[in-house]
Amino acid sequence: MTTRAGFVALIGEPNAGKSTLLNRMVGAKVSIVTHKVQTTRARIRGVAIEGDAQLVFVDTPGLFRPRRRLDRAMVAAAWGGAADADIVVLLVEAHRGITEGVERILEELPKTVKSKTVALAINKIDRVKSDALLSLTKELNDRFEFVETFMISAEKGHGVQDLRAWLAQSLPQGPWLYPEDQIADLPMRMIAAEMTREKLTLRLHQELPYQLTVETEGWEERKDGSVKIDQLIYVARDGHKGILLGKKGETIKGVSQASRSELEEFLGRRVHLFLQVKVRPNWLDEAERYSEMGLDFKDGAG
Repeated sequence: MTTRAGFVALIGEPNAGKSTLLNRMVGAKVSIVTHKVQTTRARIRGVAIEGDAQLVFVDTPGLFRPRRRLDRAMVAAAWGGAADADIVVLLVEAHRGITEGVERILEELPKTVKSKTVALAINKIDRVKSDALLSLTKELNDRFEFVETFMISAEKGHGVQDLRAWLAQSLPQGPWLYPEDQIADLPMRMIAAEMTREKLTLRLHQELPYQLTVETEGWEERKDGSVKIDQLIYVARDGHKGILLGKKGETIKGVSQASRSELEEFLGRRVHLFLQVKVRPNWLDEAERYSEMGLDFKDGAG
């Protein structure tokens, strides 16, 4: 039996649907999905099996114009993931077309992914008429030589299986890179932290999504088969701590319950989750926080 295996990088603007597509491909919730932009901080890899092929997805942070150290490290991670992958898939939102952000990606692509197999996936196709879709496809293919173009809806699943099948046959021949039962190479501690951060982001909306980070400080396996998870939420200011806790601690309680139930579903066992909020004014400038997120602190240097 000839097996194939390799890395697939999904790139695009923030909110283009990369995390939704990854979760659809892998069949499990690995990368967090929110309506906030730039939520995927680490290079989360989801592993999918398609026939004799093992597809390892590198879900890169969204590509945008960086302003702060954290932004620069995220953009460097995204392009690094694309440069290291066997196949790159550029996701473009059908209804938004060639935005300023997509323009910048098209300019950068030839420099970063020389000699790579690059496919185009036009996402959210249910939001536009077919003639608009055809002219967008032509315009994008005139700008860059994509090997294939796919029309998909990551959310509804349309066209995803075709893309997955094509990726499987396009990967290099070779042994599988991960055990068959492994869906993500992120340590469970980081997946748990991402789940809590997703709940915080959804709950707090505009208030402070980028001013916080979550770390799993303790992971204790209990004799009864349950697990005790201790997490620290770092915020930059005292005022943020108050927002996070909420009136009579209601906000943090709601976040904890939502995160715990999702963790229990994900792990298939009982979870005891304990959240603590700490004010750490300079966490955005601490190298340790970056390595926790799978980013390189040096990449963020101005």
